[in-house]
Amino acid sequence: MRSSAAIAALLLLVAGTACAKERLDKEPVDYVDPNIGGIGQLLTATSPYVQYPHGMVRLAPITTPGITDRYLADKIYGFPVGQGLIMMSAGAAGPRRVSYASDFDHDFETATPYYYAVELQTWDIRSEMTVTPEAGYLRFTTHRSGITHLEISLGRAAQFGIVGDHAIEGSQQIDGPIREVVATAGETREYFYLEVSQPFQAAKTWNGDKLSSEGVEAGDQIGFVSDYSMTGSTRLEVRFGISFISAEQARRNLEREIPRWNFEQTKGAARVAWNDALRAISISGASERQRTIFYTALYRSLIRMTDITEDGRYFSAYDHEVHDAKGHDFYVDDGTWDTFRSLHPLQLLLNAHQQEDVICSYLRMYEQSGWLPSFPSVAGDQAVMIGHHANQLILDAYMKGYRDFDLEEAFEGMKKNALQLTKRPWTQGLATDVDQVYFEKGFYPALAKGELEVDPSAERRQAVSVTLESAYDDWCVAQIARILGHQQDAHTFERFAGNYANLYNSGIGFMAPKSANGRWVADFDPELGGGQGGRDYFTEMNAWVYTFNVQHDVAGLIHLMGGRDAFNAKLDRLFVEQYGTSKFAFLGQFPDATGLVGQYAQGNEPSFHVPYLYDFSGQPWKTQFRVRQLMDVWYGDGPLGLAGDDDGGALSSWYVLSALGFYPVCPGFPVYEIGSPLFDRAAIRMGNGRVFRVIAHNVSAQNKYIQSATLNGVALDRPWFAHSDIANGGTLRLEMGATPNRSWGASVGDAPPSMTAVE
Repeated sequence: MRSSAAIAALLLLVAGTACAKERLDKEPVDYVDPNIGGIGQLLTATSPYVQYPHGMVRLAPITTPGITDRYLADKIYGFPVGQGLIMMSAGAAGPRRVSYASDFDHDFETATPYYYAVELQTWDIRSEMTVTPEAGYLRFTTHRSGITHLEISLGRAAQFGIVGDHAIEGSQQIDGPIREVVATAGETREYFYLEVSQPFQAAKTWNGDKLSSEGVEAGDQIGFVSDYSMTGSTRLEVRFGISFISAEQARRNLEREIPRWNFEQTKGAARVAWNDALRAISISGASERQRTIFYTALYRSLIRMTDITEDGRYFSAYDHEVHDAKGHDFYVDDGTWDTFRSLHPLQLLLNAHQQEDVICSYLRMYEQSGWLPSFPSVAGDQAVMIGHHANQLILDAYMKGYRDFDLEEAFEGMKKNALQLTKRPWTQGLATDVDQVYFEKGFYPALAKGELEVDPSAERRQAVSVTLESAYDDWCVAQIARILGHQQDAHTFERFAGNYANLYNSGIGFMAPKSANGRWVADFDPELGGGQGGRDYFTEMNAWVYTFNVQHDVAGLIHLMGGRDAFNAKLDRLFVEQYGTSKFAFLGQFPDATGLVGQYAQGNEPSFHVPYLYDFSGQPWKTQFRVRQLMDVWYGDGPLGLAGDDDGGALSSWYVLSALGFYPVCPGFPVYEIGSPLFDRAAIRMGNGRVFRVIAHNVSAQNKYIQSATLNGVALDRPWFAHSDIANGGTLRLEMGATPNRSWGASVGDAPPSMTAVE
C-alpha cells in the first residue's frame, strides 16, 4: 500500500504531465483573452475585437449604450458592419434597433482574436463572427422554429439599395473632429457590400418609425429588415466587404477575400494569421497566467494602425481623393501622444518595414493637407491631446537605421508644425500670441491667479505639460536638422529643447507653472494644483509625474534637481507619496491617474518611462524592483486586468517590452534601458528575420535583480544597450539573483545617453 506522501507525489507528477501536454497543444493565439480589460479601472474599457493584425474590419459585439464597462453590459444590440450594425432576432419586427437587443451571458461566449461566438438568449440564436483584412463573416444559428428577422441599421447620411434577392450595398458618412487648419471640402464615407446565404423574405426598409417596401433608402438612422422562416436548427450566414473608396470596391474586397460560403475556412485563415503575428515573440519559463497576460498584450499592440490600402489604392480624408499606394501601404488610426512611447518602438522591432510605411503615410498626409498629423483617423486628423509626437516616430526609425522615407520632407513638416501651429491643447489652429511666449521666453504660459483666458473656447492650457512635451518634440526636430546639415535650424531647436529647465522651480523641487510675465503662478500645489485633471497646468496628471517628463535629457534633469542623490530621493518619494485628503478625493480630481503606486500612475502614458529613470541615476536595481512590482500588481488575466485606458495599445505595449526585460525611455535615442525580465528565455523574431534573444538565468519572482550581464558574448556593465547591437540578431544574457547588485550599472559613465553630456 502506497503512503499518502507517495500518492501525493504521483498526483503532482500526473498533473504536471497533463499541464505540460496541454501547453504543448496550445499555440500563442490560444492564450489571448480579449476580455482582459473589459472593465475599466475608472475610464475606458477594452472590447473583444475580432480583427486581422492592423486589419480594416474590426468586429465586436455592440453592447448596451451608456454602460462603459463593456464586460458588465446586460444586452447585445448587434454586430458591426463597418460603421453600421447587423442583428438577428425573433418575434415582431420593427424599425427601432432597441427592439432587437438580446440578453447574453459570458459563460456562453467564446472570444478570440479571430473568432467570436455568443448565445443571444432572448432569441435563442447562436451568433458567430470571423474576419479577413477587409471583409467580415457572420453566422447565425436558430435553435427553434419560427419567424426570425435580419436587421441592418445605418447611421448618419446613410444610403443603401437592395441588389437582387440576397445582397445590399450602401454607405454612410464617417464623422470625426479634424484640425480646423486641414479641413478640406468633401466627406469621408464608408461603403459596404453585403450578401446573405438565403434570399430575402418580406424585405422592408425603415426610416425613423416608417416601414416601407421600397428597395432604396437614404437619410439618418435608416435600416433594412428581412424575415426568415426557420425550422429547428437552421443557419443563416452573412458576409460583407467594406471600403473607403466605393461600394464597387467593397464588393471586390469581399469577392477577393471571402469568395465562397465557408465560415470555417475563413475562421481558420484568421487563426493562422494571428498565430503568425504572435509567434514573432516566443517565451519560456512563463506560467499559464503570464502567457495569457503576455500574448493578450501583444494582441492589443497589433490592433491599432489600420492599413486602409485596397487593391493598391487608398482613400485619403486629407484631400478626399483616391491615390495609388505606390508600394507603401497607407495607415490611419493612430494617436501618437499614446503610441510613440511604447507601441511604435515595439512595432519597429517586429516589423520595421511596416513602420516605414506608417511614416510614409504621415508624409502623404502632410503633402495632401499641408500639416503633419498627430492623431490620424480615417476621417482626418483629430484635434486630440498635446504635442507633435510624430517627430519621435520619425526620428526613432531613422536613428535605428530604417530610412525608406524622405527625411527632408519629414523635417519640413516637423518644422512647419513646430513654428506655425498652436500648442494649445485639443485645438490645432494657427499659432497665437500665447504661443510666441514659448519661442521668446522659453515656456508656454499658464494663466496667473485670477487671470481670464483670452480665448474662452480654448481647452485649458495644460501649460507645464505643453512646455515639457514641446521641448522633447523640438529636440527631435533639432536632431534631424543636424543630420541634414541645417545648422541654424539645429541651433534654434536645440535651444527650444532646453525650455523644460525654465519651469523647474528649485524652491519647491517641482516643475511648476509660470504666467506670461515670467513669474511663478501663486499658491501652486504640486499634488492638487490645476483643477480637474490638473488641466490648468498638466495633461491628466500632476507635478509629481510631470517633473520627470524630460525624456530627452534625463542627465540635464538630474543636474537641475541637484545631482543623483537628490534625484533618487525625489524618485523614491514619487512611489510612496500619498493623496492629500484622501485617495477618493484624489481620484475624483485625477480620474486618469489609475494604477497608482504613490503618485506614480501605471494607467497613464506620461508615467511609462519613469520607473526606468534609476538606470540613469546609478540605482538600476530600483528599476528592476519597480517594473516587476508594476507588472505583478497592475496586469492581470481577467476583466479588471488593465491598469487604465488601453485605447491605443500603449499600456499593453509597455507590458510586452517590460516583460522581455527592456524599454525605450527616449524614442529618438536608438537605445533600450534594461529592466527585469519575467521569463527565463524570450526570442524576438524581428522584421528582417533575425532573432534577438533575452536569456535570464535563475529568474523567478524573487530573483528579480541583475547580478551581471553579457551582450553578444561581451560583458555588459551598463543598464542599457544600443539598437545597433541587436539589429542583426544577438543575445542578452542576464544572471539573476534575489538581492540587488548595487554596483552593476552604478557608475556615472554607465548611464544611458541624454541631450546633456554626463560629466
